[in-house]
Formats: sequence, structure tokens, C-alpha cells
Amino acid sequence: MIDPDVLTLDFEAYLARVAALTDDVLIPAEREMVEAGAVPDHVLDALARGGLFAVSIPRRLGGLEWTMTQQVRLTMEFTRASCVYRSRFSTVIGLCSQAILDHGTDAQREGLLPRMAAGEHVTAFALTEPGAGSDAASLTTTARRVDGGWVIDGRKRYITNAHWADELVVFARTGAPADGAAGVSAFLVPRATEGVRTSLPTRMNGHAEAPVAEIELTGVRVADSALLGGRTGTGFAAALRGINHARLHVAATCVGQATRMLEETSRHLSDREQFGAPLADLGAVQADLGRCFADLEAARALTMEAARAFDSGTVPRHRIAAAKLFASEMASRVADRCVQLMGGEGIVGDHPVPRMWRDVRALRIYEGSSPVHERNLGRAVNRQVGRDGTLPDTYRVTRRSAVEV
Repeated sequence: MIDPDVLTLDFEAYLARVAALTDDVLIPAEREMVEAGAVPDHVLDALARGGLFAVSIPRRLGGLEWTMTQQVRLTMEFTRASCVYRSRFSTVIGLCSQAILDHGTDAQREGLLPRMAAGEHVTAFALTEPGAGSDAASLTTTARRVDGGWVIDGRKRYITNAHWADELVVFARTGAPADGAAGVSAFLVPRATEGVRTSLPTRMNGHAEAPVAEIELTGVRVADSALLGGRTGTGFAAALRGINHARLHVAATCVGQATRMLEETSRHLSDREQFGAPLADLGAVQADLGRCFADLEAARALTMEAARAFDSGTVPRHRIAAAKLFASEMASRVADRCVQLMGGEGIVGDHPVPRMWRDVRALRIYEGSSPVHERNLGRAVNRQVGRDGTLPDTYRVTRRSAVEV
């Protein structure tokens, strides 16, 4: 349940409240989270009361309805704390809510989104499979038509929040394999449905406190009302809507994580003396910090610009992919430099920087891995230049745009 006063705040006041939540609750609870091996219930309650499950959902459906630019600013703030916290509500505010909002029926939107915004109904985005990750059109989970509904069979892998979700957005093939993306549909499946089984991995290398899960769907029967939007063949479009939203959130998460790591490392270097002076005074150390800061600010600017373009009314998918690619690679570079600068404390003990170093590595894989983004962006460059001589989502003034002005 969202605290009622949160709904009355303007954005700047809400941003300040989230900053206070980050400093006063989330960062202090990190050690408790690590020791428990899970996000504590009192932290999840604070996230829900603070409205963080609601940031992208319209006001008329119980949310806060902040713009993408505002969501990115919020994400950069609350991800100064462990990015594990974000994992617990990320599928609600990005992947699932946006697919439901843009592609669901009125009944599906009104039935699910208010409870999702309140933090009372957790959702998971069940797309990836053992043989279909970045190539989502190759998924093999099937939904077979039966009287009054559908029967779903298949297996999903690496699904965030699946083990504690109330509802799964399951992508399944309703057409022939030769149909590719056009044969994919999405279904809303309560996790308690007979035939749904989730399991956790034996080990997570990073994000250990919010592990992804596998889902087995065996003869899972759902009603016609479970088909997202009430139409087959629209699953891939729904997936992309959620994925593009989530990719910008991941880019912003990388900025928030790098900000915290750089601040923590600078404090450590200022407090530690070697060769008769603080480590922070050494020229080589300062050069590393300077490169980290320049990388961080480049990622921040790219992510903010993509968010502003998103708010203009179009989805600049190539800029979003570039922002996610650059920011996630940046966060790993900053993490690696920070661990190196910290010396022994970077690999021994409870300092937050080495823990964050492990966690941010996964962000180069989530929402499309770096090599896939590189390949897809390169293909888009060649395709667009071949078509009209410009780059994808170009900033350049073209003859056509000059005439239109």
C-alpha cells in the first residue's frame, strides 16, 4: 500500500523523498540483506509504501505516472543502494506493467495494474528459455487452443521474481514455428495455477539476494481471458514494449551503481595513507578517478537524452539500446577500477564496492547482452545508411527534415 501523502507530492518533492529512503533505509539495510540472503520484508514494505512499485503506472490506475525522464532520475537515485532492491520491483514497473498497459484489455489493466502499483501483486516476465534468449522469436513454449481456453507447455529460464511472483506474463507460441515472431502470444498466468512449478538456482554469481528462477509449465490450463489483449500474435510487440522501457531503467541503474562505487572509493582513498600522503593525492589514482567520472557522466547524459526522446512520443529503440550497452559496460569498467584502487579491501571483507562489482556484471547481460546490442546496432547502422544515408535515430538535420520545418 502506498502512503497516501506520497500521492500528493510533486516530482521534486518525491525525488527528495526517494533520496532520503535510499540514504536512511536502503543503504543501511544492505548488510542485513546480505546476511539474510534475501531482501528483508521491512525493506519491501518501505519500497511499496514509498511508491516505487508505482512510478510508471498511470494515476487513474493507482500509480504515480512519472515521465520516463523522471523515472530515470528516480532510478539513478535509488540505485545508489544495492541494485538487488530494484530487482524486486523492476519487473512490475517496466517489463510487465508496460506490456499490460499498452497491449492488455481494459479488464486486464483495471484488474492488475492498481494492485501492482500498490506493491500487492508481483509480476514476472516469462520470456527467456533455455534455447531462446536474445533470439526471442525462437521460443518453443506452446499454447494450444482448447474449449474455453488454452493449455500451455514449456520451460522458462533466468526469470526475475518468478519464484515469488503472484502473476506470470508468459510468452508462448500459438502459431507455427515458421511464423517466427508473428506466432508469439502473451498470457497472464497466476503462479498458483496447477502445472506451474518454479525453482531457484543452486548458485548466483551476483544478485544472490534476488535470484532468478526457472519455470516449468506442464499442461497449464488458462481461460480465454488470460490471453493478453484478447488477440493472438501480439506477444512479440508486447515484449518489445516492456523491454525498451526496462532497458532504459537498466541504463539508469548502471549510472546509480557507478555513482555509489565512485563515491565510496574516493572516501576510502582519502582516508588511507601510503608513502606519507592520502592515496587520493597520487596522480595515477586521480587519473583513474577522472576517467571513471568522465565515463559516468557520458552514460548519464546518454541515458537522460534517450529518456527525453522517449517522452517526446516515440520509442527511440536504437538510442535506448546504445544507452543500455554503454552504461552497462561503463558500470563494469568503473567497478573494476574501483576494486583495483581499493587494493586488499577490494577483495576481502564487507566493503560495499566489491559486492557491487559482482552485482553490476549481470547488467551487461540483462535486457539484451552487450554482444547482441553491438550486433543489432551495427546492423541498424548499415540498414539506415543504406536507405537514406543517415544513422538510426539521428540527430543530424537532413534535407527532408529541413523541408518539413
